[in-house]
Amino acid sequence: MPSKPALSVDEALARILDGVRPTQFETVELLDAAGRTLAEQLKAKLTQPPFHASAMDGYAVYAADVATLPVRLKLIGEAAAGHPYSGPALRRGETVRIFTGAPLPQGADAIVIQENTEPQGDGTIIVEDGTPDPAHVRPAGGDFVEGATVIRAGTRLMPRHIALAAAMGHDSLPTRRKPVVAVLATGDELVTPGTTPGPGQIVASNSYAIAAMITRAGGEAKLLGIARDTLDSLKWHLDQAADADVLITIGGASVGDHDLVSQALEATGFKLDFWKIAMRPGKPLMFAQAKSGQRAIGVPGNPVSSIICTAIFVIPLIEALSGANRSGAQTLTEAILTAPLEKNGPRQHYMRAELILAADGTLAVTPAASQDSALLTILAQANALIVRHPHAPPLRKGDKVTVRTIDF
Repeated sequence: MPSKPALSVDEALARILDGVRPTQFETVELLDAAGRTLAEQLKAKLTQPPFHASAMDGYAVYAADVATLPVRLKLIGEAAAGHPYSGPALRRGETVRIFTGAPLPQGADAIVIQENTEPQGDGTIIVEDGTPDPAHVRPAGGDFVEGATVIRAGTRLMPRHIALAAAMGHDSLPTRRKPVVAVLATGDELVTPGTTPGPGQIVASNSYAIAAMITRAGGEAKLLGIARDTLDSLKWHLDQAADADVLITIGGASVGDHDLVSQALEATGFKLDFWKIAMRPGKPLMFAQAKSGQRAIGVPGNPVSSIICTAIFVIPLIEALSGANRSGAQTLTEAILTAPLEKNGPRQHYMRAELILAADGTLAVTPAASQDSALLTILAQANALIVRHPHAPPLRKGDKVTVRTIDF
């Protein structure tokens, strides 16, 4: 009887994301909001700027007074940021010295820049040339007005959003709780970084890369250490992930005699959904769910496989749990090949590559000479992945390919 075909990447991702509900609301202080997702529409409590403001150093004037130049104007005061002009309203033939950020005096409707003026030493200035530029006056409410929705729900709060929220008058923000993602490395061959490996051992590096990716995506990474290749060790470590929204296991994701992760997951209440996908690298990807709603994704032990699988499957899951508008992490573009490629096999292939902007303004991409999924140096040197669909035909130098820039 023929074996069941492996899932496509798109179908596997759809199963992982099916039925995901965002985490609960939390109100956090402004300084703690970076990296979180805004849970509600955010309205401005203030108008910005609250007054017509000068965008230049110069003189506040009536535009009609400087329609014909040169002209002499009487200097009646000064306005600086934080120190508005407090005298009577400006009249025709008068001007106020003004600095960037200062409110326009009542009556003024234009700014002449100081480079176009000549102080006379008798309390007057001469405006010699230059038509006032409307851009030199920042109108009240030109940025936002009180009551307007300025930041949309689902926005991943970056430093620029924090600045905007502060300017809007907010000192705390309604956000989604950061999804907790537990990360468990597995294997007798692994030792922690900084430890000298014994015979047959290697350093467990994957969990640190995955934790960094989780944190960058707005999740809270919880490292569970290294489980040994026994059911007891695996089950004990899995129990430490009970409070996590997502569990990531690294290694042991296939169903061989020495791969005990699936057995341990089932023993702790998970139901396996799939454990093989049509992807390279990353064929032995496993997905399971618990009755509690916790999702478990088992990524392969090869470093490149685990990192790419995290980018393709785990990061979108964190975004969905955060209620975030999709960041475009899966956005693809096209580039010109600088070297030929052979026909692709039955799995979707994510090939490490270097993407550059060519002299003619087009994107050019060069695949790495080796696509071995154990070589971290190749991945670290790459800045893009060439995405080849199953059974894609051979390509020549100069053909177009689909690429995804590496953001991890």
